[in-house]
Amino acid sequence: MPPSATAPAPGRWKVLVAFVIAALVTQLLWLNFAPILLEVQARYAVDEFTASLLILPFPLLYVFLSIPAGRLIDRLGYRKVAGLGMVVTAVGSCFRLDTDHFAALLVGQIVIACAQPFVVNAINKLVADWFEGEEQALATGLGTVGMFLGMALGLATTPLLDAELGLRGAMAVNTAVAFLAVGIWYGLCRERGVAGMENPSPTSELLKNRRLLVFVALALLGLGYFNGLTTWLELLLKPRGIDAAQAGLVGGVIIVGGIVGAIVVPLVADHLRIRRWPLVLCVIAAAAANLWLTSAMTQDMLLLSGAALGFAFMPAFALLLTMTGEVVEPRDNGAATGLVMLAGNAGGVALIVLLPMTGDWGGQGPWITLGALTGLTALVSFAAPETFPTRA
Repeated sequence: MPPSATAPAPGRWKVLVAFVIAALVTQLLWLNFAPILLEVQARYAVDEFTASLLILPFPLLYVFLSIPAGRLIDRLGYRKVAGLGMVVTAVGSCFRLDTDHFAALLVGQIVIACAQPFVVNAINKLVADWFEGEEQALATGLGTVGMFLGMALGLATTPLLDAELGLRGAMAVNTAVAFLAVGIWYGLCRERGVAGMENPSPTSELLKNRRLLVFVALALLGLGYFNGLTTWLELLLKPRGIDAAQAGLVGGVIIVGGIVGAIVVPLVADHLRIRRWPLVLCVIAAAAANLWLTSAMTQDMLLLSGAALGFAFMPAFALLLTMTGEVVEPRDNGAATGLVMLAGNAGGVALIVLLPMTGDWGGQGPWITLGALTGLTALVSFAAPETFPTRA
């Protein structure tokens, strides 16, 4: 019989640390090439779209693999499934050591992208297994901190490592980190079984859950916006005289602001025992911060607006994941998370492809598109239900 779910479970924070590190590595490897796309184009004599293929497979493959990953997590447990995902991630990183060939980098990115959903989609199942309602938003927020910190490191450190060690050296450092994360996962992570792994509901039944569909819509819009912004950040800022290293710094500041927000806001939400209004206010604040980022012309203003955007957007994502887990039965946490992440990455694929078609990077078309998405996301957020658990 599993331990009682009403008492704080000893060892829960170690398990969460294992997930934070695993999520960090998957996001780090995803965004390694985002801040050096122009260098990739020049080094391998490829065009803008071909260079972006080092990033695009992640949201694209997430669309196809998110539901199967969630189902597998529900049936086999997050330790086995996410652990396998980490092993595949480390193996994929080895392909990228062949920096003489663009094709080798692409193969490595595709392998890592295939593994990512099997790691990231474990968050709600893990939190439901180890944490109670009064800690769940904070635990999910800390879990997403790993994702955000990995993004920040990918955006901010890759240009620096490339400059100091060369591209092959940068890839070697990241490969070593990936294998270290595998060892940490198997060393720290275990399961209680409280969340249940038996008889998950069919996807058709989950799609009848109107509260869940609100979160699917929010993910489609909000995560689509964020994936598009982070993918094209360097080219969006280049017309303002911002180089690759500076753009990477702006991206890093967005994530650092998000890390702070993902800790503070869920902690407050847990303390107040509410979910809906913190989510709504965060989405509105993110839309306002995006307008500030759109008009910022100096490096200082870009950094400030980026920090504000991260502080508002990232906790909204953490709350979205928490609320997703609270509108379904524990046995369906993996599948519900898979639906939400599928929608978010589908939005990301669409925006990554469509944003360059909205106008020249030096014009207002791309920024107007991003602003419209944040505004629409804010409107949809008002439909979100209150989900804080009422059980004792």
